[in-house]
Amino acid sequence: MRALVIDEPGRFSVATVPDPAPGPDEVIVRVDAVGICGTDLHIVAGEFPPTPYPIVPGHEFAGEVVESGRASDGVRVGGSVRVGDGVRVGDTVAVDPSLFCGHCHYCAIGRGNLCENWGAIGDTVDGAMAEYVKVPVANCHRLPGHVTAVHGALVEPLSCAVHGFDVLPRRLGSNYLIYGAGTMGLLMVQLATAAGAASVSVVDLDTTRLEAARTLGADAAVADADDLDRPEGWEIVIDCTGAVAAIEDGLARVRRGGTFQQFGVAPAEARASISPFRVYNDEITIVGSMAVLHSFGRAVDLLGEGVIDADTMITHDFPLTEFDEALRTFRSGAGRKIQIRPQSKERR
Repeated sequence: MRALVIDEPGRFSVATVPDPAPGPDEVIVRVDAVGICGTDLHIVAGEFPPTPYPIVPGHEFAGEVVESGRASDGVRVGGSVRVGDGVRVGDTVAVDPSLFCGHCHYCAIGRGNLCENWGAIGDTVDGAMAEYVKVPVANCHRLPGHVTAVHGALVEPLSCAVHGFDVLPRRLGSNYLIYGAGTMGLLMVQLATAAGAASVSVVDLDTTRLEAARTLGADAAVADADDLDRPEGWEIVIDCTGAVAAIEDGLARVRRGGTFQQFGVAPAEARASISPFRVYNDEITIVGSMAVLHSFGRAVDLLGEGVIDADTMITHDFPLTEFDEALRTFRSGAGRKIQIRPQSKERR
């Protein structure tokens, strides 16, 4: 099969590699679509320490089950599990890339995303930027019949956003301020609207992104939060940028008793200034949200119910052979979700 192989940091190519073979409780998925994420850029650059090279990246994906190992226990259908009725060849599935060890302290307390032996498809084992990928059957989630695999590749980033909401206080009528109108910020906009927000405002320095935020439900979308008339602040402020300037600005705009969430990925060495007195005096809560945790099935359900506008979210697709052009497009900030279509020979 053809696969995008990163041989070492900074060097990748499309190569012919052996077809994967399923072991016990594994299936082979024919990959129809795989999204490009910031993590993929870090893997290309050698900035994602757990990565073993060479590796096939790709952790946001969906496709058709074409082969299975021995009979398995079941497949999740939305948030439920069909025990005794395994994944069938021909099913269209989205795949949770998480590979938790199941026995460390964090797995034992239900916090697998903090697993001491953390791994993920496309990050620590070969992923989906290939025509076929081998995955654990337990990680497969059947997509509703009306949801295509192309749209299903949005489930993984959506499941990260769902987990983000799991660690936020959710009160009807809260006012949200979201920094960043990229993929994750726009998913947060749609979830906040669905969760009963009184208002959702978005800040992004790239003004070309602001119209999409409005289209997807933002009440206001601006390049500078000073342009928003809310001197009392916001109950919920979410940073989806990882940029120190945005983080510091957002912390200053949390309403008394409100919550600031660090959702965007900042460099490990980054430092942001806060006022400890204000955190104390205004009873501000600061929370982090990392990756996927008990949220993948619910993301399937939300996508199936139309809570997310998948057509608006996906703006570009490239064949495997144009991965370098896809990376350039991603880095330029153009569009929203950019996908690789491994079965395609040319852009559509």
